Amino acid sequence: MTTLFGAIADDFTGATDLAGLIARSGHPVNLRLGVPDRPPTDTAAFEIVALKCRTAPVEEAVADTVAALDWLKRAGASRFYWKYCSTFDSTAKGNIGPVAEALMQALGATQTVYCPAFPENGRSIFMGNLFVGEQLLSESPMKDHPLTPMRDANLMRLLSPQVAGKVGLANRLTVAAGVDALKARLATLKLDGVAHVVTDAVANDDLSVIAEACMDMPLMTGGSALAMPLPGLYEKAGLLSRASAHAARPEVDAGMIVLSGSCSAMTRKQVARYVEKAASFRLDPLALAEAGPGEALDWLSGQVLDRPKLIYATAEPDAVRKAQEALGVDRAGTVVEEALAALAREAFSRGVRRFVVAGGETSGAVVKALGIDRLAIGAEIAPGVPWTYGTCEGQTVALALKSGNFGDEDFFETAFRRLEEQ
Repeated sequence: MTTLFGAIADDFTGATDLAGLIARSGHPVNLRLGVPDRPPTDTAAFEIVALKCRTAPVEEAVADTVAALDWLKRAGASRFYWKYCSTFDSTAKGNIGPVAEALMQALGATQTVYCPAFPENGRSIFMGNLFVGEQLLSESPMKDHPLTPMRDANLMRLLSPQVAGKVGLANRLTVAAGVDALKARLATLKLDGVAHVVTDAVANDDLSVIAEACMDMPLMTGGSALAMPLPGLYEKAGLLSRASAHAARPEVDAGMIVLSGSCSAMTRKQVARYVEKAASFRLDPLALAEAGPGEALDWLSGQVLDRPKLIYATAEPDAVRKAQEALGVDRAGTVVEEALAALAREAFSRGVRRFVVAGGETSGAVVKALGIDRLAIGAEIAPGVPWTYGTCEGQTVALALKSGNFGDEDFFETAFRRLEEQ
């Protein structure tokens, strides 16, 4: 099948989030983990390349995303999407803005939009300010994120230091006036030399307006929800045939585990709830740095295959800061990722085939450890979190790769139940 839409995501959970929302349309979606090292074959209308570049050095992030863009071009894509987190996770240097500008240059694009809104998950933008529920981003738990603390809710102020071009706003009043009004606003901003346009959205109807107004741009950027209307718009424009039925779930052997590296507020609640129902082991970064994951591996070897199990490094912000002060930010994260990757391999070797993984960095480490480079997309567990299916050593593996703040407090238990219901 010829590819129409090519997306690049800055982490693995964000990529599955995007894939799951597009898959609601019934169209096939391929999710590639890392830039494929082979020419495009067996492609779908919607191809997504998941990278692990959210907190990488800017030069590395730009190089990786441009390589992904080249592969998607060769797959035949003519519409492109740069997907980042719905909380606009970044530092003053990037990587959202630098990557967007590099992709724009490669595509000859003179303007793009930025819209991380995801109303179903409580992310909205009003007058350029990003809200998490009823809180400004800067007042939400994201202000204490260990890698990308978000201390400003204004997306223009966040984006401006990251890009060379001018930044502007298409506010909610314009979006509410409809597609033609938004197109006119974008045209006016382009005449004023504005290349980067933050676009307000507080409801799914707003996303539909933005998607329709911008669907012919060479590049769109945003969270996953902005891409959700695109399959229907492409059908209406005659670019896609009507979607077929969803594929059936593949058979997956028993054996379950939750691996959590996220320290987000919601994941902390999810871990606290699941500890009451599952055998659990807590990873301490300081102990891992000194002695490695041997104790956790020994614990895992004594667990029952098909009983609930949880291994987690999830901790409160103060504990995270203490570990970072002792080990350094990068080392504190690396020892946890390496441990969870080793534990994922050990779990697989002991027959586990059903994995729930919390956290973008953790998800990237786990799928790489399992040697999985492509995922098929299944049914959603919660908005933006689908079950996915890959192959490891000839065995089908089910993975739910969860962004830190997604899902409700019962997510882990719900995930395994939903897998049985499919």
